[in-house]
Amino acid sequence: MGIFSFNAIALAFLLAIISGAVNACPPSDREALLALSSSLKEPYLGIFDSWKGTDCCSNWYGISCDPTTHRVTDVSLRGESEDPILQKTGHSSSGYMTGTINPSICQLDRLTTLIIADWKGISGEIPSCLASLPNLRVLDLIGNSLSGKIPDQIGNLQKLTVLNLADNKINGEIPSSIIQLSSLKHLDLSNNLLTGEVPANFGNLKMLSRALLSGNQLTGTIPISIGNMYRLADLDISRNKIQGQIPAQLGKMKVLATLDLGGNMLTGEIPPSVLGSTGLGILNLSRNSLEGNIPDVFGPKSYFMALDLSFNNLKGPVPGSLSSAKFVGHLDLSHN
Repeated sequence: MGIFSFNAIALAFLLAIISGAVNACPPSDREALLALSSSLKEPYLGIFDSWKGTDCCSNWYGISCDPTTHRVTDVSLRGESEDPILQKTGHSSSGYMTGTINPSICQLDRLTTLIIADWKGISGEIPSCLASLPNLRVLDLIGNSLSGKIPDQIGNLQKLTVLNLADNKINGEIPSSIIQLSSLKHLDLSNNLLTGEVPANFGNLKMLSRALLSGNQLTGTIPISIGNMYRLADLDISRNKIQGQIPAQLGKMKVLATLDLGGNMLTGEIPPSVLGSTGLGILNLSRNSLEGNIPDVFGPKSYFMALDLSFNNLKGPVPGSLSSAKFVGHLDLSHN
């Protein structure tokens, strides 16, 4: 082999090494991920066994990068899914993980998606620095044992479209800054230990289509501003300690299809606009202290897959107009 050929091979090898280094994720992103994995223990699947080598953009489980900048953009670790790696457990596609979410995750300042969901045993608090990630669009930490409060500055996440913190042990109040999330479409805070009131200006979340707040210890009244949420299709505030009357505005919302206010301390009469809504398909007002007659406002456009008014203080006759409803699948008027 001539000197020229040898030099050409050596140069090609050197260029390959340089190219690999250039296309790898930055060392700072890699170190942030390794710090995250060091705070978590996942004994059954070995998903962190793939977090090896210098390039966290290449074959690291649950990690995705920007193809141009090679910065980490997605961390997606879900404990319940159809991913083949979860078949190893023999526990019906369900994983288990303990430990805490290391604040090092906040060093990934190009992060758009953070999913650490359905691991059951992850505890500790939500790192408050997550509220400083300017590009975050999806924050999904459902199904763990997280405690502490929702970061006060959560409203800084102007690009956030999904906030899912359900099925944890999060306490404290819903931060007032949450109403600044102008891009938010899906909010799920259900089954936690949240207290205090639903923010009065909750209706400012104009892009929201699902608001799920059930199974907490929320007090106060239902904000009237919710009636201004023209994209809201699903509102669930059931199983809380909400008082006062049902705002009539809820019955005038154009796309609201599911309204669940069951298991609260609501009083007063059922607004005719709510029962007369032709958009509502599921309505649960059970287990409150509602009184008066059931409004006689049903018509040929009334279509209820489920209508539950049980366990209240309602009186009087069953409305005659109910027979004119187009469809009522499940009807419960018991215990009144």
